[in-house]
Amino acid sequence: MVLIFGTLYPAYYSYKAVKSKDIKEYVKWMMYWIIFALFTTAETFTDIFLCWFPFYYELKIAFVAWLLSPYTKGSSLLYRKFVHPTLSSKEKEIDDCLVQAKDRSYDALVHFGKRGLNVAATAAVMAASKGQGALSERLRSFSMQDLTTIRGDGAPAPSGPPPPGSGRASGKHGQPKMSRSASESAGSSGTA
Repeated sequence: MVLIFGTLYPAYYSYKAVKSKDIKEYVKWMMYWIIFALFTTAETFTDIFLCWFPFYYELKIAFVAWLLSPYTKGSSLLYRKFVHPTLSSKEKEIDDCLVQAKDRSYDALVHFGKRGLNVAATAAVMAASKGQGALSERLRSFSMQDLTTIRGDGAPAPSGPPPPGSGRASGKHGQPKMSRSASESAGSSGTA
């Protein structure tokens, strides 16, 4: 109910006031929106503490209807009696506070923005260095036998002697194997 009568109905009539360019309607709806903004702010806190109160929600609906009523002119009455005098007397302090808050928020935004960029850059560098380390470790884990096996799957083997430590010419412990004829000749020369 508050959404329909407190927001949509006044929004439509505010649109009509803008369309017709009637100054009296502008003023009427601007006063309403100022009071409604204060009501919405207060409602945030009162809902927490007074929701248990009997007829609390019905009273809120009645208050919004009172604000809107052309007979009671509640929003105009509250604005002229309380809001306008209070804001007029405190306007300078409010403006100073808003300027300071704007400056502080800009400084805070720049400060946290720099910190966020530094954290992101550090994370990116660490991820890249860890990734590079993992990649180099993975490449070191391949032995020449793995590479020659991959090469033997369809690629022609390179001509010439196999590289040292390759699987074709090395035994269990990396010592070169001799061919059968070479080992027989070495055995016969040692016995002769």
